[in-house]
Amino acid sequence: MTHSRLTIFAVVCSLLIGTIPLSIHGVTPLTPTDNLSAETNRQLAQARRATAKYHDVSAAEEDGYVNIHIYESGEGLHYVNFSLIDGTFDPSHPEVLLYAPAPNENRLVLVAVEYVVPLNASATAPEGFAGSNDVWRENSEGLGLWELDAWIWMNNSDGIFAFKNSRVP
Repeated sequence: MTHSRLTIFAVVCSLLIGTIPLSIHGVTPLTPTDNLSAETNRQLAQARRATAKYHDVSAAEEDGYVNIHIYESGEGLHYVNFSLIDGTFDPSHPEVLLYAPAPNENRLVLVAVEYVVPLNASATAPEGFAGSNDVWRENSEGLGLWELDAWIWMNNSDGIFAFKNSRVP
C-alpha cells in the first residue's frame, strides 16, 4: 500500500472509531471533554458516527426522517423519524435531526440531534446518556414528549446538552 493510501486508510479508520474530530461542511463536532465521563464520550462518538451520513439531508429523508416544518430559533429545522419514537433511548438512533441554514449558502447543515420519549412512556425524565450531564425537559410545544438535545455537530458554549444554541439563528 502506498504512503498516501495508508494515510487515507488511517484517517478513515480514525473517523469510524471516533478518535479524531470530523469537520463536514464547516461544522466541527465536539471532541471528548474532561467534564464528561468516558462512557458519555463513547456514546456521543457513537451518535456522531451514526448520524454523519445525515449531513446530506437526502440521506436523512431516505432513512425516514421527515421535515415537519418547525424551525425554532436556537434549535433549527426539525426532521423527525416517527418510527423511532418508541419510548427507548438509543444514542445511534435519534428521533430528531436539527438543521440550520449554512451561512451565505442555500443549504442546510446538521447541527444537533434530539432524542424524544413520549411522556406516557416515562413519568420521570428518561435515562439517557451515562452520567448526570444530560438534561431532559418536557417539550414546550405541548406534544407530550420528553426532549434532549445533543449538539454533536456544532459547538454550543452553553454545553453539549443545552436546550438552545445561540449560534443557530
